[in-house]
Amino acid sequence: MARPSALGAGYARAWARQFVMGDLGGRTAQEALDDGVPPKEVWAAVWKALELPARER
Repeated sequence: MARPSALGAGYARAWARQFVMGDLGGRTAQEALDDGVPPKEVWAAVWKALELPARER
């Protein structure tokens, strides 16, 4: 899930439940986590989707 500094705490939760990413097999971050995808892999997909700077990685 996106860190609060990237989206804001409240919006990050909504975003994680709604934004579908190809890098997660057409799932949202929350769906991927619920399906057992390692958090590090989910974060990498979120980081890429949000085009966050390297310092946020």
